[in-house]
Amino acid sequence: MNRQIKGLLYFFTADSRRSFLIFWGILLGSLVGTLLLTTGAYIFLNGVEVNMRFALSFAIYIYCAIFAFVTVKESIPFSIKMGATRKNFFISLGIFFIGLSVLKSILANTIHSIVLTITNQLLLFEFDFIHLAQLINDTWLTRVIIDATCMFFILSAMFGIGLLFYKYGLAGGGGFIALVIVFLLVGVAADFITEFFVNIVESFDLIFFYQLAAVGLLLYGLTWLLVRKVTIVKSR
Repeated sequence: MNRQIKGLLYFFTADSRRSFLIFWGILLGSLVGTLLLTTGAYIFLNGVEVNMRFALSFAIYIYCAIFAFVTVKESIPFSIKMGATRKNFFISLGIFFIGLSVLKSILANTIHSIVLTITNQLLLFEFDFIHLAQLINDTWLTRVIIDATCMFFILSAMFGIGLLFYKYGLAGGGGFIALVIVFLLVGVAADFITEFFVNIVESFDLIFFYQLAAVGLLLYGLTWLLVRKVTIVKSR
């Protein structure tokens, strides 16, 4: 790994540290608040069934979408000004996205397991997490694989959309989103989108997420077509 890639990885890590800490602070605060609310309901409303569900992973998916979109505007101008080549930027960001996906999935699901262990010990069965792994095989490793692949797919897709807005402005990015919406509407009307999702549900297993990871890699690879000629764009 050359020095420029190492430097870019350090920059991405340092630049994302603040948003990372703020996000996790808010998320953990919300989790603790939900646990306290559930515990209070369990103690003071004895006999009244109060079921609380916390979507830890889904909140992280939203963060990844916003993070990847914003990364384009913040990282590209700085990297180019510092003399980074487009190739090294592309490789470094891909490595960073993979590392971020794995780190967040391990962190989220370790917290998931610890909290469930504590609530089970306290017989606080009114609290639980919502996770896609519950549809397959709800283990720590399964959850990590699912979250890592979903996060990387979202990061890749939103990075590509962010590049379209960065290079072509509102007209280019908005036009692409409009085409996607039209495609989805036509697909729903023609039933092939509906059939596609029905087939996914009927054959839903862990292999789907390996396929999703492959699609994420493909999407990120396609962003090279935009990255290789990217320039510093003045604010519109």
